[in-house]
Amino acid sequence: MSNHLEPAQASGDVRTLGSIPSDAPLTIAGVEYTSRLLVGTGKYRDLQETRLAIEASGAQIVTVAVRRTNIGQNPDEPNLLEVISPEKYTILPNTAGCYTAEDAVRTCRLARELLDGHSLVKLEVLGDQKTLYPNVVHTLKAAEILVADGFQVMVYTSDDPLIAKELEQMGCVAVMPLAAPIGSGLGIRNPYNLMLILEDAKVPIIVDAGVGTASDAAIAMELGCQGILMNTAIAKARNPVLMASAMRKGVEAGREAFLAGRMARKRYASASSPIDGLFFS
Repeated sequence: MSNHLEPAQASGDVRTLGSIPSDAPLTIAGVEYTSRLLVGTGKYRDLQETRLAIEASGAQIVTVAVRRTNIGQNPDEPNLLEVISPEKYTILPNTAGCYTAEDAVRTCRLARELLDGHSLVKLEVLGDQKTLYPNVVHTLKAAEILVADGFQVMVYTSDDPLIAKELEQMGCVAVMPLAAPIGSGLGIRNPYNLMLILEDAKVPIIVDAGVGTASDAAIAMELGCQGILMNTAIAKARNPVLMASAMRKGVEAGREAFLAGRMARKRYASASSPIDGLFFS
């Protein structure tokens, strides 16, 4: 099933109750989620702010940078899992900070050990520290190794439709193209490429990186993306908890607009009320 079918065509994704579409849940690796907003845990002032923002976001999947965050590997330091319970959230360990396939694979295996065999991971292999743009060559290499090793891989990648399709065919459970560079807040810079990726995707397409505010989130969802992952846009807002709430609403509004099907764009005005039948003096 395409992730970018028009709502009226997406019979496998939308169930219609009367005139109001009822959305199917987001499904990743066989698990259903009602929230389409995934959030990170970095850059907050403290663990308390992290907890409050995540709660306000309504997210059910929370990603954790294993190389930067203590989830048990440092017993003498505060453990993030004490405020973000694996019983309440799906913990998504990620390989942020890895610049080679070997480091990324090693980090995923460490996470699996720390989380008692947990196999769902977010793979990202970066190309350089200035742009944090994905190294596609190492990403493909790491994805192939991890899938063969039994991991369920959600993969951060460029907005190249051919690479996205290759990662899907390799067995990744979700493909996560960037909308703009990580932490830039530039918004959806590449809607055309995202639409190409969505056109015949058979796994969830989740925008990862570049969202700056709630309207960016809404635009991504209106394109037909099945979810959005963000961190900096919430954590670096003046009020992170309030921004988390705004992002939740933006994602929900964008998804509803996609399901509703926007009006056609027109070059000229079109009266809201018909003029036929009016009385003229």
